[in-house]
Amino acid sequence: MVSRSEAQSPADVEDVLCLVAGSWSTGEWVERTSPCAGRVVSRTAQADPRAARTALAYAAEGASVVAAMSPAARAGVLDRAAGLLLRDRDEVARLLALELGKPVKDGRGEVLRAADTLSVAAAEARRIGGEVLPTAGWERGVGTTAMTYRAPVGVVLVITPFNAPVNLLAHKLAASFAAGNTTIVKPPPQAPASSTALVRVLLEAGMPVEAVQVLHGGAEVAELLTGAPEVAAISFTGSAATGHAVARSGAGKRLVLELGGNAATIVCEDADVAAAATMTARTGYSNSGQSCISVQRVYVHRSLVADFSRLLADEVDRLVVGDPLEETTDVGSMVDEAAASRVQAWAHEAQQGGATLLRGGGRDGATLHPTVVVDPPPGATIVREEVFGAAVVVLPYDDFDAVIDECNRSRYGLQAGLFTRDLHRVMTAWRRLEVGAVVVGGTSNFRLDHVPFGGVKDSGIGRESPRWMVDDYTHVKTLLLRDLSLWGTGTAPVTTVPAVPADAAPQEDNE
Repeated sequence: MVSRSEAQSPADVEDVLCLVAGSWSTGEWVERTSPCAGRVVSRTAQADPRAARTALAYAAEGASVVAAMSPAARAGVLDRAAGLLLRDRDEVARLLALELGKPVKDGRGEVLRAADTLSVAAAEARRIGGEVLPTAGWERGVGTTAMTYRAPVGVVLVITPFNAPVNLLAHKLAASFAAGNTTIVKPPPQAPASSTALVRVLLEAGMPVEAVQVLHGGAEVAELLTGAPEVAAISFTGSAATGHAVARSGAGKRLVLELGGNAATIVCEDADVAAAATMTARTGYSNSGQSCISVQRVYVHRSLVADFSRLLADEVDRLVVGDPLEETTDVGSMVDEAAASRVQAWAHEAQQGGATLLRGGGRDGATLHPTVVVDPPPGATIVREEVFGAAVVVLPYDDFDAVIDECNRSRYGLQAGLFTRDLHRVMTAWRRLEVGAVVVGGTSNFRLDHVPFGGVKDSGIGRESPRWMVDDYTHVKTLLLRDLSLWGTGTAPVTTVPAVPADAAPQEDNE
């Protein structure tokens, strides 16, 4: 760490402060060096345990202020923020490029998605309600009325990752606010400026200061926050190992955990192989593969492997690798040189095990050249573990049922892609694949922000999208009214039907 006096920076370095108890505050400063530019681009004031305790006390007091806002008022803030974020999209995209090496056109796309997410959360704020329960359908409920509504849980802690810091924070923070909660945000250390930019937009749009606080810091601060009794719910996106630690520290709280993946895409023998190769190239290397649903394992029917690999290599050759601030760049740098070196090592390990390194395998600092590994051993690290980098693995298969079993051997289960025209295969994959979603006609790397997103196994618990997150950020509160009923309280009158006389003769038919 460096002191404030030692870290006086030029105008092109963003100073990022903590927001604690309604005020922007300083602390010890940590610098963020751009993985692509190789210079300091932001420096961040770090929260300490004292600041964390202040934030927790303020959140506990401020929760009632946010809960007292009408859903319409909260929705209005979110709708205005969506417009302001679009206004600032070029600047936020620039921050993403500098802090993370994300191509500016992809950063602009992330900002557009985040604005949509804010709008979706606004709509969900307006939908929050309850129901009148059918109590009188059972004898003990006769004479009673019961109603429910969804009440905010109070204080929500959100911990966000570096790979999509603006949109993922939009999901967590906007849904929490839509539900009527106050939120403590712990952004990723790799993207402090771009994360805080979203918070500033929300405050400008009218979000009350009681509704949000931002604490930059390390593991000590995170552990204090996750274990704090003031926190009612935690939303975390990150690695499985860290997510498990968050779950242990936050035991007894509501948890939404999105913990990564090792996504598989299946290309069947009836697929449009050219379309599959094109989509794999476009979605396997976007954001340098740093996405939990990025294309990693592509299982291709053996009859198509040669054609698919050739077409994929051709598409990879068309990708522009370079400066993320250039509009033509498709692939920028990874988050740091250590991440690029790790993926490079896994690719060469697979090659030494008998795989073909069809493209890539080299790097320039933190920029890994888009890498294609064909037919590695099943036990290779690049097959078993989450790559989270600019590498795609192509594996042949012979039998559809067997390849589903192979996909399911992963300890992750987030999303899968499927290229086929066979509806029976579509339904079989939807039923048998151990994932949160199956994308048909596309790779694993596709998401709509208003559709539930999440996985099974080590990919986490819960679903991220404003509608489903509102459920996690609220609890059902019931009102029981005794001796006051909307329904009837009596019983059906007993009516005696006269018996037919025994000597009654049938009437004659005169027709």
